[in-house]
Amino acid sequence: MAKHGKKYQEAAKLINPEATYEAAEAIELVKKAASAKFDETVEAAVRLGVDPKKQDQAVRGVVVLPHGTGKTQRVLVFAKGEKAKEAEAAGADFVGDADVINKIQQGWFEFDVCVATPDMMAEVGKLGRILGGKGLMPNPKAGTVTFDVSKAVKEIKAGKIEYRLDRAGQIHAPIGKVSFTAEQLNENLRSLIEALNRAKPAAAKGIYLKNIAVSSTMGPSARVNAVVFR
Repeated sequence: MAKHGKKYQEAAKLINPEATYEAAEAIELVKKAASAKFDETVEAAVRLGVDPKKQDQAVRGVVVLPHGTGKTQRVLVFAKGEKAKEAEAAGADFVGDADVINKIQQGWFEFDVCVATPDMMAEVGKLGRILGGKGLMPNPKAGTVTFDVSKAVKEIKAGKIEYRLDRAGQIHAPIGKVSFTAEQLNENLRSLIEALNRAKPAAAKGIYLKNIAVSSTMGPSARVNAVVFR
């Protein structure tokens, strides 16, 4: 068992670990329990009733949070010619092709999200091990392999996040910052859950949304009533 400091122990007294709260109340408690000196990220953890070992029960997708994540994403776009100009006009932080690929091979990682046009994927594929290991590889399912680079960049800048089922059958995703209002966090959480419901695999049986919890980076978690989201 990990030992927690005094701040955490004091914060934990605000939340009953055995209780299940309505989403708005859980979020308020998480905000009150946050005690770090920095603006902590608020994360949602959702346990789904699917088997992560089965391909036909995989859950992965993207959602644009209405209030963003509170973090400015640095976007790198692999593109050439007019598509490179389009990406720059849309607000991409870095745009390039072979030159950028070479920089990454040399150890450069000053970006958070990668977008690539389909015609660039043969070259970008050379970075499979490097980018894949960091969860940065462009992927059509995440909308990051596309010729519509303008839309992709704008959505990422507006607060688009990617969610993916882990080996334990859970989804972990940021829904904002402690500095957000409870209403903003609640709306972001609802948008995430709605996206997960839309992504429900046809092969999933029984209860799909099993458990939902919210927590801040350094604080305790609060369990959310999942029934109202089903």
